[in-house]
Amino acid sequence: MTEPRGSTRFFIIVALLGAAMVGLVVRLVVLHLGSPEQDRATAKKQRIFKQTLSVQRGRILESSSSTGILALNLGVKDIWGDPGLLVASNRVEATVARLRTLLDFDVPEVTARLCRTNSRFAYIARYIPEERASLVASLKLPGIHMDDSSIRSYPQAGMLCHVLGSVNTEGVGSGGIEQLMEKFLKGSAGLIESRLDGRRREMVDRRREEIPSKDGADVTLTIDQNLQYIMEKAIDGAMERNRAKAAFAIIQRVRTGEILAIVSRPGFDPNQYRVAADPQKLNRAIGLIYDPGSTFKVATFAAALDAGVVKPDTIFDTENGRWLHCGKILRDYHAYPRLSAADVFKKSSNIGTAKIGTLLGAERLDRYLRGFRIGSKLGIDLPGEEAGILRPVSKWAPISVSRISIGQGVSVTGLQMLGVVCAIANDGAVMKPYVVKEIVASDGTVLLRRQPEVLGKPIRPETAKVMRTLMARVCEEGGTGTKAAVEGYRVAGKTGTAQKVVGGHYSETDYMASFAGFLPLENPEIGMIVVFDTPQPLHTGGAVAAPVFGEIAEQAVRYMGLIPSEDAPPPRRQGAVESNETF
Repeated sequence: MTEPRGSTRFFIIVALLGAAMVGLVVRLVVLHLGSPEQDRATAKKQRIFKQTLSVQRGRILESSSSTGILALNLGVKDIWGDPGLLVASNRVEATVARLRTLLDFDVPEVTARLCRTNSRFAYIARYIPEERASLVASLKLPGIHMDDSSIRSYPQAGMLCHVLGSVNTEGVGSGGIEQLMEKFLKGSAGLIESRLDGRRREMVDRRREEIPSKDGADVTLTIDQNLQYIMEKAIDGAMERNRAKAAFAIIQRVRTGEILAIVSRPGFDPNQYRVAADPQKLNRAIGLIYDPGSTFKVATFAAALDAGVVKPDTIFDTENGRWLHCGKILRDYHAYPRLSAADVFKKSSNIGTAKIGTLLGAERLDRYLRGFRIGSKLGIDLPGEEAGILRPVSKWAPISVSRISIGQGVSVTGLQMLGVVCAIANDGAVMKPYVVKEIVASDGTVLLRRQPEVLGKPIRPETAKVMRTLMARVCEEGGTGTKAAVEGYRVAGKTGTAQKVVGGHYSETDYMASFAGFLPLENPEIGMIVVFDTPQPLHTGGAVAAPVFGEIAEQAVRYMGLIPSEDAPPPRRQGAVESNETF
């Protein structure tokens, strides 16, 4: 019984030994007869040294000074530990305790990382300023190391946050200029390829390739930091006084389309973008669409005058403040029996404007509005611009022409509304707005230098001149925009108080209060729009937005050194403003 078992075991052992011998022979043959080139390539690959060289992201600068830095990279340190060494030397707790006196980190989390014996690397703290990192280095703790790193910094904190955007943890732009100009700002990393010696140290004299890194380009904006500060301070103060939910404002250079200042509230600090909520990140000046209300009447009047259907002295029956049109009542805030077209505009009569719109007709009104770029993006070099809403004229109801004429049933962005106003100031030419002035590479090469671009000329210069006169009367005694007046300058503009759409219906309590205008009247230099969302208790554009326009403009014209008007009336900003602009 035992002999067969013993024989089987014997043959199994012999077979295993034979297989092992065959394997050894095959391996010896491969080693001796294998490709020498392949062997050399394998050995060479094992001794190749490659290192990626870091690159600095380009700066973002404001227009008025090369020292006006809005965004830049700062050198910092990443501090890490060697868990294997720290655990082996039983120094984890002592090391964490000493580092905790200088660094802010989660003690249990970092301790757990440093206790992973199968690892030789664990972050302790990242993006540590050089001064604090030097204090950590002075401790000379075994197993603690530092690497050079960089972090994006915004010296002005929340100023211009929606224009600048931010940079995420991977170093990629998110929002604003950081996102749109990513390909210019990011630069290109360099590379070193060399050989290692027997101790796996680089042999510098055997370096095969060295590609230097190329830092990102600097992006200079059209933004003037001083005007931006003036506007932000005025908007913040007015929001608090009027208890508004939100606000936005823009200053544009009339002749070129350059954006000199742009504010959106609420805002955020780009240095702390991770904690900012989505509503804070919305650039309302270009990304919020709203019914403009009476500011939209500038487009209706410009179209009607240009088409020749009315003249400033044309008389309209304004129905004593109540007009039945297409089965629905349209009201004026103040009842007037008859008004000239010029006074319809000055008093902001909804009835008079609606009648002018019906004289113009749906087809022509639609054509002029699209000429002003209503319903289309203007193409500003910032992400998040909306096109607004202007339905095809084929889908207009019979009542639409009268309601769109007064800024109801059409939605715009603040940038679009300002574009209409600036076109009137610019002899009828709509300019493409832009915020990037130029882009210069790290070696000084100019990669981009923006030039003004005309998007269209919907009205004749003669029409624009008449409109400027009508808009100036709005800011004079008896008009709805007297609080926008600036001492020594003639201001032209239009107020707006639009009911907000809430739950699919126009609200009786929530309004968008706005003022859009330009100055000086004789030679317009800057256009501006100011809009407040749901101000309380005052809610009209004349009472809420016009005074802020005047406050900003008064400082802006003096800072810019604009020539005063010879026949400017004295400013009238005291007392309540009765508005006729609400529908």
